[in-house]
Amino acid sequence: MKIGLIGQGAIARYVQDQLGVHGLWPVAILVRPGRPTGPGADGVLRVDRVDDLPRDLDLVADCAGHAALSEHGPAILGAGIRLLTVSLGALADADLLDRLDAAATTGRARLHLASGAIGALDCLQAARVGSLDEVTYVGRKPPRGWQGSPAEQRLDLDNLATPAVHFEGTARQAATDYPKNANVAAAVALAGIGFDATKVKLVADPGISANIHEIHAAGDFGRFSFRIEGNPLPDNPQSSRLAAMSVVAAILRHQQRVVI
Repeated sequence: MKIGLIGQGAIARYVQDQLGVHGLWPVAILVRPGRPTGPGADGVLRVDRVDDLPRDLDLVADCAGHAALSEHGPAILGAGIRLLTVSLGALADADLLDRLDAAATTGRARLHLASGAIGALDCLQAARVGSLDEVTYVGRKPPRGWQGSPAEQRLDLDNLATPAVHFEGTARQAATDYPKNANVAAAVALAGIGFDATKVKLVADPGISANIHEIHAAGDFGRFSFRIEGNPLPDNPQSSRLAAMSVVAAILRHQQRVVI
């Protein structure tokens, strides 16, 4: 399988390394304009335009964030190349989702959404076959994990003594207001009852050291609650290790004959 990557950050580096463990290596990486292009020391071609990607790629994995998905996603899908992304928060933008869908139709390609830093999405997808009445996502991070977000204007993050909620609203509002923290809420919304019906609560908690994600759902299937404490990548404390792992797992599934 011929694989391309978008980005060279912490998630992309992890994906590249782990694919190598499984005997797979990307053949091309799409980088930002101004970055070195051409074959790298690792033998992987670097390009800064979608038009320069090899046309025979089987799959491109977007590891570079919302802006990269918006800029490059439609062109990749329109060229008939499958695209895998972990930037699910970008899909709260209905216009972008429409452009990606139209490009996938034109190119007869498919956009695959990695599960990212959360689990239980298969349970949500199954539950919505019936009547899925309520889904709530709760995101808890240490105060430092909310630096650079609107939480800074709503809370004194440096002197927080007890857990404090700094956002309550819909998944679409969360993805819009917190673009750097939106991917998990978006994954829950897309797997379940959508951006506008999914409730989100974001909490700064000085008593924790890991990022904690919770899903609570109810419907005619019954009820379930899911909680995960995620560790970051070693070389980037703001990138989820499980999010990077989910990209690798999704790529490997494309090679498997028996898939769960």
